[in-house]
Amino acid sequence: MEKAFGLEIPESIEDACALNRTALLVYDMQVGIFSQLSNGDAVKAQVMKVLEASREVGLRVFFMRHMSLPKELSGVFQLKTAKAWQRVASTDDVKPWFLRNTPGFQLLPEMTPLPSEAIFDKLTMSAFESTPLDIALRDCGINTVIIVGVATEIGIEPTVRHAADLGYIPVVVTDACGAGDEAAGQRAVESLRFMGDAFFTTVEEICSLLQTKSH
Repeated sequence: MEKAFGLEIPESIEDACALNRTALLVYDMQVGIFSQLSNGDAVKAQVMKVLEASREVGLRVFFMRHMSLPKELSGVFQLKTAKAWQRVASTDDVKPWFLRNTPGFQLLPEMTPLPSEAIFDKLTMSAFESTPLDIALRDCGINTVIIVGVATEIGIEPTVRHAADLGYIPVVVTDACGAGDEAAGQRAVESLRFMGDAFFTTVEEICSLLQTKSH
């Protein structure tokens, strides 16, 4: 840990992940999103390992859910995006995939939050845009965010970039982040590595690190 100007500048994941200043962010592990992954069971198993390790050492845990609005409330950008994602030519053919209280909107049963954990819903790709996540983290004195979930190329990349812009240290657990398109997911990780804003780790490494820090 480098010290400068009265600050401690982390030089490694070990430096960054003080248990009382680190939170776990579980991104969009929802039924309707998870079902689109070709390797979903493997991703789920890896996310569960990080979630269990985080709970064991008392990290604060936040879950994100992507939400659709009814078409009448969706607006220009959301309708445009829905048409592109669903590959339809008309808004008449758009089907909101993640309406509240529909099966696809729900978290996987294995990801049911504890009473001490929170779920934030969003319309955006960044977990920080128009959600309470930033104020909740700051109010708890968090400055490092460990990120797992899906999908790397859709929501995790913009969340990592937004976290860095807000002054957080993102830690991406690469083998606990799933991609709908593996090639696009790899490009997203490579782009984030190039920027240098985040730390990158594996499930085995982060679980071992958390356990070590709890002793």
